[in-house]
Amino acid sequence: MISSAYIHIPFCNYICHYCDFTKFFYNKELADQYLKALENEMVTVVGKNQQTVNTIYVGGGTPTALSYEQLEVLLNVIADSFDVMSCPEYTFEANPGEFDERKLALLKQYGVNRISFGVQVFDDQMLQKLGRNHTVADVYENLRHFEKQDFQNVSVDLMYGLPGQTYKDFESSINEAIGLGLPHYSSYSLQIEPKTVFYMRNKKGKITKPVEEEEAAMYELLLNKMESNGIYQYEISNFAKPGFESQHNLTYWNNDFYFGFGAGAHGYLPGKRTVNMKPLNHYNKKALEDGLPRLHEETVEKRDAIEEQMFLGLRKTAGVSKEAFENRFGLTINSLYSKELDYLKRKEWIEENEETIRLTKQGQLFGNVVFQEFLLEDEIL
Repeated sequence: MISSAYIHIPFCNYICHYCDFTKFFYNKELADQYLKALENEMVTVVGKNQQTVNTIYVGGGTPTALSYEQLEVLLNVIADSFDVMSCPEYTFEANPGEFDERKLALLKQYGVNRISFGVQVFDDQMLQKLGRNHTVADVYENLRHFEKQDFQNVSVDLMYGLPGQTYKDFESSINEAIGLGLPHYSSYSLQIEPKTVFYMRNKKGKITKPVEEEEAAMYELLLNKMESNGIYQYEISNFAKPGFESQHNLTYWNNDFYFGFGAGAHGYLPGKRTVNMKPLNHYNKKALEDGLPRLHEETVEKRDAIEEQMFLGLRKTAGVSKEAFENRFGLTINSLYSKELDYLKRKEWIEENEETIRLTKQGQLFGNVVFQEFLLEDEIL
């Protein structure tokens, strides 16, 4: 069963200095054409009957950069393909200051029940350095809108390891975020990616990230602050009050199947991963022609699926279930990875019990190094 759907809206009113997602400056005519192309892709892939899914996630870009009328078109397109009113978790990404109460009421009307809110930092000067177009005051204004429309499932994004950011700066942002009393928080270290403003500035020596030790201290602070306030880590970068874990993100980390619609979107269907075209004109043209704007499709072999099960599952604090692994692949984790497990346990980067294998807190700091140990040799399978 394909349990989730991701829908990408690539338009933004401004481009953040660190963002490497598929995005374009908002243009009404382009957005109108894109919505028609997106509709044709969804109808082609899903069919004309509504599908039932556990999660829908509309990301970007900035979905709420669309006009009110375009947003209603998008919501109708989604409702034509999926039974939105029975969907337990239906998320829209939104940026502070970019939508009003009228748009929020429209989302509510069409079954959206979760907001992922791109705050990043509670510091107006740092927001300007990031290329963000909102202020801290905008955050609080929008939170009042959420409360008025009875959106109880709201997640805030925070960033750390930013150029010029100190430990004290990050501590101040965490304290203010936790003070909101929200049920879910995501917090990511800045990654300087190619083709971003920060990448060019970093190459020219105009910006630098905090040293590794300070960034590790920020992460440790994040873990301690969240736990001491009853907000529990369930994945390397995600924290929630019990019952408010992001079910859509757990789809990815459980290595379950999901649709991916829109420019640059990735999907995971039985036996294959799909990647859509990124350039807007290419995506629109192909999606309008035949509804299949694929850049490429990749067959997922058993070896690939096993490796992904380990990489993704170890991101969760619950770890990888031995029983679920054996049921899916007909093999045990210990039979495939006995040497690797022994090595990682000696390093104190993983811990194992009868039911699961998971990262230790120390192991979370070296996650990418740990994941490499679960690459399989060609001759094993």
